Amino acid sequence: MLPRITIITICYNAASTIARTLRSVQAQTYPHLEYLVIDGASRDTTLELVEELAPRAQVYSEPDRGIYDAMNKGLARATGDYVWYVNAGDALAKATTVEDLVRATCSGEHLPDVLYGDTRLIDAEDRDLGLRRLRPPHSLDWKSFREGMLVCHQAFVAKRSIAPSYDLSYRFSADVDWCIRVLREAKDTAFYPEVIALYLNEGTTTANHRASLLERFHVMRRHYGLLPTLYQHLRFLVVRKR
Repeated sequence: MLPRITIITICYNAASTIARTLRSVQAQTYPHLEYLVIDGASRDTTLELVEELAPRAQVYSEPDRGIYDAMNKGLARATGDYVWYVNAGDALAKATTVEDLVRATCSGEHLPDVLYGDTRLIDAEDRDLGLRRLRPPHSLDWKSFREGMLVCHQAFVAKRSIAPSYDLSYRFSADVDWCIRVLREAKDTAFYPEVIALYLNEGTTTANHRASLLERFHVMRRHYGLLPTLYQHLRFLVVRKR
């Protein structure tokens, strides 16, 4: 039996970026799909666009305490076997992405705990900026992220039964922490060697780059220890200078 996939889009006043997201999800050929739009009480035309471009979406609009609080609300409302976050501005790679991913990784009755693939960067005009610098490994476990966030959050599909709530003490890097905690619970993962996510190369983390890096350091230290984290960051600096 094919699994049910819940795709969750978080948005707030996203009228300028959300259309590509809505169209990409609405176009999916996979039949067992639940689509949730978690809106932070937008005051622009975001909700009108959702109604027009993604009529099958279940929409929840109310004030929240930020993106990770909204992600928790989406997770609490999801009913699928898997949850997949594709936020406003981001998109699925093509109309058959969900179907291709499921058929390639969920053979037989066994469902891997995590499905993941590659990511291509785009800009606000949908121009291709190339593949993400950090590439997904063929084998993935919770220790893999010591090398950095090798899998983009938008290309990381987690079984709902092992997905924890996002830690709201983090402002910028709760997604990194969430992926690591999912992988710590995962017994197996399945790699699909194709681009499954288009990531808009803008947003909160980009706009707050220094604060995001500092917070990410704290996430890594929490999971991997201070000395290994310092060693890895020194390695990153050496590689960059070459």
